[in-house]
Amino acid sequence: MSLQLLSFFLCFILFQSQVIAQSCWRNLTCTGPEEQAFSGPWSANIYAPSSRTVSPASYFSPSNIHKTTKYGQVSLKGNGSTITYDFGKEVGGIATIEYSSTGSGAGSIGLAFTEAANWIGQWSDSSNGKFMGPDGAIYGNFSGPGTHSYTMPDKVLRGGFRYLTVFLLTESDVTVKVSSVKLEIGFQPTWSNLQAYQGYFHSSDDELNKIWYSGAYTLQTNAVPVTTGRWVPMVTDGWANNGTLGPGDTIIVDGAKRDRAVWPGDMGIAVPSTFVSIGDLDSVKNALQVMYNNQNADGSFPEAGPPLLQQGSDTYHMWSMIGTYNYVLFTDDIAFLQENWAKYLHAMEYIYGKVLPPGLLNVTGTRDWARWQQGWNNTEANIILYRTLITGSDLATWMGNSSLSSTYTSRASNLKTAINKYCWDGSYGAFKDNATATALHPQDANSMAILFNVASPYTSRSSSISSKLLKNWTPIGAQTPELPNNISPFISSFEIQAHLSIGETDRALDLIRRTWGWYLNNENGTQSTVIEGYLTNGSFGYRNSRGYDYDSSYVSHSHGWSSGPTSAMTNYLLGLSVTAPAGSEWQFAPQFGDLSWVEGGFTTKLGKLQGSWKLNSKSSYSKGYSATLSTPKGTKGEVVLPVLQEGKAPKVKMDGKTVKPKVSGSTFSFSAGGGSHSFEVS
Repeated sequence: MSLQLLSFFLCFILFQSQVIAQSCWRNLTCTGPEEQAFSGPWSANIYAPSSRTVSPASYFSPSNIHKTTKYGQVSLKGNGSTITYDFGKEVGGIATIEYSSTGSGAGSIGLAFTEAANWIGQWSDSSNGKFMGPDGAIYGNFSGPGTHSYTMPDKVLRGGFRYLTVFLLTESDVTVKVSSVKLEIGFQPTWSNLQAYQGYFHSSDDELNKIWYSGAYTLQTNAVPVTTGRWVPMVTDGWANNGTLGPGDTIIVDGAKRDRAVWPGDMGIAVPSTFVSIGDLDSVKNALQVMYNNQNADGSFPEAGPPLLQQGSDTYHMWSMIGTYNYVLFTDDIAFLQENWAKYLHAMEYIYGKVLPPGLLNVTGTRDWARWQQGWNNTEANIILYRTLITGSDLATWMGNSSLSSTYTSRASNLKTAINKYCWDGSYGAFKDNATATALHPQDANSMAILFNVASPYTSRSSSISSKLLKNWTPIGAQTPELPNNISPFISSFEIQAHLSIGETDRALDLIRRTWGWYLNNENGTQSTVIEGYLTNGSFGYRNSRGYDYDSSYVSHSHGWSSGPTSAMTNYLLGLSVTAPAGSEWQFAPQFGDLSWVEGGFTTKLGKLQGSWKLNSKSSYSKGYSATLSTPKGTKGEVVLPVLQEGKAPKVKMDGKTVKPKVSGSTFSFSAGGGSHSFEVS
């Protein structure tokens, strides 16, 4: 290669790297994927914009929000004149307004933001945590006629909104013509291509497809630059999002608008859904590392990361430990585990030290997700401890400590026995809220009891719990008894997985459509993300039964703890999940429900895992079905498929050759190696 050609080549590479860097958030280097792992018709369901700079889709007068006009130039004349821009979906970042003014007077351009249509106006919805009402607006000043530009300061980055209201304040006869509204996207800061999802889902039900992608997009809006956390102590007026959240460049937080902090309990739902969809595990790693970096001397983890650093939660302490398992399972990042192993062991010593006679966890850290009762031998906390011990056993195995693994397994077994002995309400057929006498049968503990296999040794208990959970259902979702009058998509995320884990597919699909379908189709919502929670009367308030009673506009409309259907549809409807680090082992166990076909997949460091199934008849699978599976070579797994008639072995061909599967009730199973496979069941 000539010197001139080499020089040209190096300059070209430098230029390209500069372009890529500029396309990410400010001066961060792009480390995310540049291309989608899978492409196909499902890509049309991705809510993420195709560019990191976006404009509104339309605008309207706040007095007539149903009469919209396609985005273009807008004139504001006189004091108080107002226009609202609709981006058509949840967005977030830094806005720039280009405008010109005529007339001799001075004035200000005001900007106000809201996620939901309910609070469109000259005051932004609430986010600062003071519970003192709406956040207000920010202003760009101008003096005299001419061309002007206003860019929001970084400090007041607005993490999540759909509607931007622009209004004019002036004491003179001034007309302002807004020529351009641009938004620099702030989330997923290290990705130049926001549509480069590493997983996908596609099915015969278009609403379910959109719900899957609304969860994925929510998680994307929750991956934020580490310098954009909500400021603590909270500001009294306005808002400030310039707090430091943790290490690295990107980190997963609980909500786009707020709280913009790491909450490990939320990650119990958010991380599995992140893995199967966008695939951004750098944000997850940094979120977990910040918990280890801020571990207390006694071994306890904070309930939330900095700058909040809220303390006093046994359940969220354990979710940090479960989150460690999830991250290592999805990535095989043993180096991360080794780095933090001593702190993990200290955390286990701390929480297991609270197990007292009669063998149950005695909860003293009483803060939790929002439930209004916690403490003593709370059943939910004990079930989370069981899950912590089971996942801890796997982590010990991956660290090469079989003795410790056996210890954790033994402790888990003893705890399971105690939970079933002291917390089960046989007269009702579900777990009560505490080992002490109580009439409360919570949604969280009972859903987790099925999902985490606490009720599994008692053959009829899981079935009974699944049926009892239906008593909480309303037309728009499941009321959670531990937080009366509220519907929590966070806890319902556990419930849908609970029903699916015991084959109650129709129940899970029904609850998904009632809850997530209701919000996705709500004309006042974002119609692109998943909401933190809402009231049984269909209003957007949340958690007011515990005395919070804050401004309803404080509710987050892009909240990762509500993204459970995204992982549930992949792991149970498609049926594809990993069972050993990075998918070195996997399971393919689809559930049909009322669907006629499903396909999907995700990506690990070992490669792509992808599957599909299709019924021979749209109305019933009794006439047979076909399926395909593609996994990285060198991996292995278990294929678990539905029988056509319970108790009878169907005719099964794998890659054109007849196989004899092992039939167990409503399913049959066999082992398979990595590579591409096809199945015919007749």
